[in-house]
Amino acid sequence: MKFIISLLLPLAVGGISGFFTTKAIPGWYAQLDKPWFNPPNWLFSPVWTSLYIMMGIALWLVWKSDSPQKLKQRAIYLFAAQLVLNFFWSLIFFNLHQIGWALVEIVAMWGMILLSIVAFSKINKAAAWLLVPYISWVSFATILNYSIWQLN
Repeated sequence: MKFIISLLLPLAVGGISGFFTTKAIPGWYAQLDKPWFNPPNWLFSPVWTSLYIMMGIALWLVWKSDSPQKLKQRAIYLFAAQLVLNFFWSLIFFNLHQIGWALVEIVAMWGMILLSIVAFSKINKAAAWLLVPYISWVSFATILNYSIWQLN
């Protein structure tokens, strides 16, 4: 049951935020000036789905571990905090059209992901490594967010 919950939590966050932001992509987002390295729109869904699955597996590895409860609780709180920030970035960027505030928010999210990786590494190295593609993609997304902010 922990495995299913761990997988469904990040997938649900991604699915719900995606549901609320999809309308902005062909309209507002399409009108923005974007840098040359902006990926095609079709790439985002499979990348995010893969990342959410890896995040869920990482969460499960931490949750099921035999580590002290206090250590696991801190790691899970950090993970939850970055997941909340992940959800709100989409709303700030796509729904509120606040590119600059989204940039501030994604930097905070990046920091929380890093803290999650550090906390997960104290419990399960594989769980920490499963978050590395996520922080890598968010690093790229931060550069993309910054570039879109500068161009618009």
